[in-house]
Amino acid sequence: MAGQQHHYQVTVLWQGSRDTGTTGYRDYGREHELSASGKAPIAGSADPAFLGDEDRWNPEELLVGSLSACHKLWYLHLCAEAGVVILAYEDHAEGEMDAAQGRFTRVTLRPRITLSRDSSEQRALELHDNAHEKCFIARSVNFEVGCQPEFTRQDASHG
Repeated sequence: MAGQQHHYQVTVLWQGSRDTGTTGYRDYGREHELSASGKAPIAGSADPAFLGDEDRWNPEELLVGSLSACHKLWYLHLCAEAGVVILAYEDHAEGEMDAAQGRFTRVTLRPRITLSRDSSEQRALELHDNAHEKCFIARSVNFEVGCQPEFTRQDASHG
């Protein structure tokens, strides 16, 4: 894989013309649909603070979600290689955006991880740093991405 170029194609179809188009800032909808070949579409809009639909995903949420998902995928990969058995993973990630500056200032990942009884919590913690170093999305942004994991153990009555 090293040295290979990967390409990603996504279509964003704007659905908010409302027969008047962009005649004024409040005259058009922010609704859009993200799609890629062979995948279910994602209903998107702007953040409600920017006249978007709160029932649709906004780009800011998708960015936070991308950082969380990328970290998780690398983390699980590294744990599998290191013999750290993860039984459950749920992240409650948060992003902070300064609208006045027009940029994100920080994203904090807060994964809740269930370890097998025999897995090292110390090693599981260390692997988060490795995952951060490898995450393609985190390496591509110009703001801090922090990680505050919490660990629990597999219930003795299971497995």
